[in-house]
Amino acid sequence: MRARWPLVLAAALWTAAAGMDRARDWIAATELPDLTLPTSVEVVDRKGELLRAYTVSDGRWRMQVTPDAVDADYLAMLVAYEDKRFWQHSGVDWTAILRAGVQALRNGRVVSGGSTLTMQVARLLEESGTGKVGGKLRQMRVALALERQLAKTQILQLYLQLAPYGGNIEGVRAASLSYLGKEPARLTPAEAALLVAIPQAPESRRPDRHPDRAVAARDRVLARARRDGVISAEEAEATTGERVPRARRPVPMLAPHLADRVVRAAPGVPRHVLTLDAGLQRALEALARQAVEGRGDQLQIGILAADHRSGEILASVGSAGFLADRRQGFVDMTEALRSPGSTLKPLVYGLAFDEGLAHPETMIDDKPVNFGTYAPQNFDKMWRGTIRLREALQLSLNIPVVLLTEALGPAKVIAAMRRAGMQPMLKGDEPGLAISLGGVGVTLHDMVQLYAAIARGGVALPLRHSGEGAEGQRVMSEVAAWQVTDILAGLPPPPGAPENRLAYKTGTSYGHRDAWAIGFDGRYVVGVWMGRADGTPVPGAFGAEVAAPVLFQAMGRISRGLVPLPPAPKATLLVSNAELPQPLRRFRSRNAAFQPVDPPVVTFPPEGAEVERLDGQLLVKLRGGTAPFTLMADGLPLRTGLRSREAMLDMPGAGFVTLSVIDAEGRSSRVRLRLK
Repeated sequence: MRARWPLVLAAALWTAAAGMDRARDWIAATELPDLTLPTSVEVVDRKGELLRAYTVSDGRWRMQVTPDAVDADYLAMLVAYEDKRFWQHSGVDWTAILRAGVQALRNGRVVSGGSTLTMQVARLLEESGTGKVGGKLRQMRVALALERQLAKTQILQLYLQLAPYGGNIEGVRAASLSYLGKEPARLTPAEAALLVAIPQAPESRRPDRHPDRAVAARDRVLARARRDGVISAEEAEATTGERVPRARRPVPMLAPHLADRVVRAAPGVPRHVLTLDAGLQRALEALARQAVEGRGDQLQIGILAADHRSGEILASVGSAGFLADRRQGFVDMTEALRSPGSTLKPLVYGLAFDEGLAHPETMIDDKPVNFGTYAPQNFDKMWRGTIRLREALQLSLNIPVVLLTEALGPAKVIAAMRRAGMQPMLKGDEPGLAISLGGVGVTLHDMVQLYAAIARGGVALPLRHSGEGAEGQRVMSEVAAWQVTDILAGLPPPPGAPENRLAYKTGTSYGHRDAWAIGFDGRYVVGVWMGRADGTPVPGAFGAEVAAPVLFQAMGRISRGLVPLPPAPKATLLVSNAELPQPLRRFRSRNAAFQPVDPPVVTFPPEGAEVERLDGQLLVKLRGGTAPFTLMADGLPLRTGLRSREAMLDMPGAGFVTLSVIDAEGRSSRVRLRLK
């Protein structure tokens, strides 16, 4: 095969002899390719760490990079190996061209190349071949024109973005992320040498397909770097035996749901900076995968973490896995409409405290009630009788919160949700009493924003993933927010979690479709949702059992120790029930004076029943009336001062007995039954 380099040499000499003026005109008339390279759209965290990137339109990974963001050893090796006089020549290295031509004439074949980095950039920009004489001449002309229009660092940057690395990988940054799993800012000498070597033969030196060829090419670059003094003998020795990666790594894809939303909302923006923390995002995504592992192939999870002081979202986990599978991981569960279960109860209590309807130490009756055709029940279908509001919220009882909602008016609860920045979705035109038990559509983002408002002393600050925040509206007073926080902080942590003062609430929606846990300390707020993306029930899934442990683990990944909750505001009334003003000692709705009070009734055992005692005791259930109650058997007192509506009574022997109940107002009723 006859060498083609003599022709190239002749052409180069002819160009040089044509005269400077003619050469300048020839170069100036060069039609340059488009120098505006499309690069991958990137989404980065608060520190600039890559969260997610997208291929350019033709499916290639080509990522923005500048020379100062690349390891200095790599740049030194690249120039020493590819183009020693890069910083001195004007686009064409005539010395190298002459040397290559002489060697080709002597050997009858190409021994060394004469292409400069600028000529390689010209070839890559125009995607032209390397072997044709016409192609070489075109590359030389474009290279000379490029050097007139661009600075050396700009030309080097084009090479760093265009160099081929096999498959759909272009540029040193995409290659470093794909092969090494790291940014190219800090590379070992062996890693730098590998990235210098691959573009010379990108397909045959791909380490994921041809590791032996990649090692051999890398070692030649290392040997040249040591010979030229780019690296020391000690550095070269330290690289001996260092393995090359044998598989491509995926380009980072953290917070994929949020990243997609951001990119869709601002098309054409090349780089999006979010408030997220990549390290925390990575940790919570791992926690999400761990939380659903071994729980079937349909259980899904969403986690949202934020700094409630600033409103900055620190991590957003839309699912346990983004890829489409039986979990429907492509659905963003931080934005999906779900039933909040009991997690709205703190809002209702806070509003009731603000309205002067109640105080945490106010007594309220947990008893069967009816609102027309609506007869709410507690989750366990039991009643606790007269109980403090503090305990009612901690036990997440349904009847007390419905009584408070009825006194406030459901519309006031919805209005407060909207002041908190939420977008509640109602089933009908008007809200009903069931909203406080989960009868409204909300998102995990909504709920975390609500709890962030409570944590901030009752003032909402819209959660954000970018930009500057703005103060929101007041949802409840500072005192009411602290009272709710103090109640929630009194809940015991789930088994195995550390004792602390984390204020949190769990919730389970009707049919076990949604399990929630949302909590906060003095700075951070985290919300966890678990369920199935399609809304089908998850039998046995309770927020306290499945979501609460994940909440505490997530809080532990944000900081080593919890930030203390704030002290009580000066205006807070810290007294016992007996010290409260008379109207606050017992809850009475605003229209209670116009409502008849049902007399006490023994609902179990019913009239005429035959009941077998258990170890001499009888279970008795009551409804109506006003606590405390007195229970009697055939006129003899069995229990006095009873505030609960259930009791186990020591009964006399077998036979017929008349069981009577008398309430605090003197009303009474009785049933006749037979004990066995």
